[in-house]
Amino acid sequence: MVRLLHYARSYRKQIILGPVFKFLEAVFELILPLFMARLVDEGIAQHSQTKVIEMTVWIFALSLVGLVCALICQYYASIASQGFGTELRNRLLEKINAFSHYELNDFGTDTLITRLTNDVNQLQQALAMLIRLVVRAPFLSIGSVIMAFVIDWQMGLIFLLLLPLFCLVLFLIIHYSVPLYKKVQRQLDHLNELVAQNLSGVRVIRAFARRNTESAAFKHAADEQSRLNQRVANISALLSPATTLIMNVGIVVLLYLGGFKVFAGTLKPGQVLALINYMNQMLLALIVVSNLVVLFTRAAASANRVNQVFDTQVELTAPQIPVTPQENAPLVSFSHVDFRYTEKSGLALADISFTLKKNQLLGITGMTGSGKSTLIQLIPRFYDVSSGEIAFLGHNVTEWPFAQLRQKIALVPQTAVLFTGTIRENLQWGKPNATDDDCWQALTTAQAADFVANLPEKLDTPILENGKNFSGGQRQRLTIARALIAKPELLILDDSLSALDYQTDLDLRTALKKELDCGVIIISQRLRSIQASDAILLLADGKLAGRGTHAELLAQSPEYRELVASQEEGASHA
Repeated sequence: MVRLLHYARSYRKQIILGPVFKFLEAVFELILPLFMARLVDEGIAQHSQTKVIEMTVWIFALSLVGLVCALICQYYASIASQGFGTELRNRLLEKINAFSHYELNDFGTDTLITRLTNDVNQLQQALAMLIRLVVRAPFLSIGSVIMAFVIDWQMGLIFLLLLPLFCLVLFLIIHYSVPLYKKVQRQLDHLNELVAQNLSGVRVIRAFARRNTESAAFKHAADEQSRLNQRVANISALLSPATTLIMNVGIVVLLYLGGFKVFAGTLKPGQVLALINYMNQMLLALIVVSNLVVLFTRAAASANRVNQVFDTQVELTAPQIPVTPQENAPLVSFSHVDFRYTEKSGLALADISFTLKKNQLLGITGMTGSGKSTLIQLIPRFYDVSSGEIAFLGHNVTEWPFAQLRQKIALVPQTAVLFTGTIRENLQWGKPNATDDDCWQALTTAQAADFVANLPEKLDTPILENGKNFSGGQRQRLTIARALIAKPELLILDDSLSALDYQTDLDLRTALKKELDCGVIIISQRLRSIQASDAILLLADGKLAGRGTHAELLAQSPEYRELVASQEEGASHA
């Protein structure tokens, strides 16, 4: 956790002054029982009203000053801990956003969400407790023992005898509870994973009538989370009654032995009262110490999880020097490209070679799992090739800065993703300074202008989470418009026309060919969407099974003819 305190450097003043004020409060708290003893022994016992008033004023003044110190410490602790948590989340999100698809696949979305939320909250709470209690609790524990010896060394020995007993109880509880806290965190990751899957796949779950099955799986996971929490809570709950028992036994011994000493005249009643106060302070402070140990142990586990993210080396790096595109170079060129997702997995793509010139339309088709989406993810360099070379505008994609390369490429993925906001705000993802005219032009090309114009708020229509207030076809057209408004050098439509009817599909492709001045790659299993392409790639099991125009593939490729026949047969039956 010490490493992560680097993100609290803007709050050095609060982190330093907070414990100082808490220390002052603890000092006043240790002094108070002495004034109470004098109040009893010199005021009440001797019927001195002046001494009673004097000691009462002192007690009230010390309490008031201690309260002010405590409030200042609380204020500083809240500022430092909240600021630290905010800074840590921001830096953590920046790191996650810098991850390539390799690292994102390795971690998984659910655990990254947990680390951004629950783990950072644990660290934030730990810093607050560090400022508020780390100085106070040990100081009160040790100070109470010292003050007991100052009052009466024989009575102080009782304090020393109780300490090992308390430490044994503390050790046993921590020993059994800390491993369970780690299990609770791992189970929380699994629970978040199930929640995410159920919320994102709710339509699929209903379509396959799996609601009862998924509910049972979630109930089992939630019950396991509850069982682990109850188990660790039950163990931790033993701390309070055990320490209370020890404290009460100590108080009984103090009263018993103190009574003899008072009777013998070696100890005063007020001093016995002060010793009882110090006994309470010592054991309550030790309870706080035990809770701090548990809290910091949980925070240490969370710190390790957060540091794992920060320590992860991003596999893909890029130069920062901008590249000058070559005038007459092809837009995209693949040369004997092989690709595998991990070193242990088989080839997802093997020996892929093709060239796409500027303003050409390239269609890519093939059976499910043939590597179509994988191929186009290599162009903006979401992954690096295993062997071979990919060139964009005359330069290897590894020579391009990420921002410059990806600004020239607009990718519309298979799943239409819209963000919470308005239609205008979503379109401005492609062009931040886009005017209304730019927005309407992009919507017109994407065949979305008509339905947007009929909306009461038009461009200011709010978009709910994931665009759930629009149909699948509307979402696809809006995401295409968002890509078009960027005026890219290369537009990639990754099966982004699947929710469109044939007429809208045709109108969209006609508009793209007429109005766009860029290269276009369309991935589709619907051959009607790509048969007018300048060239078509047919993929099968990650290999290039055919390449050419629609007519050339019909003449040369049995696999392509079989694909055409199957779709024509399906159309006739429909």
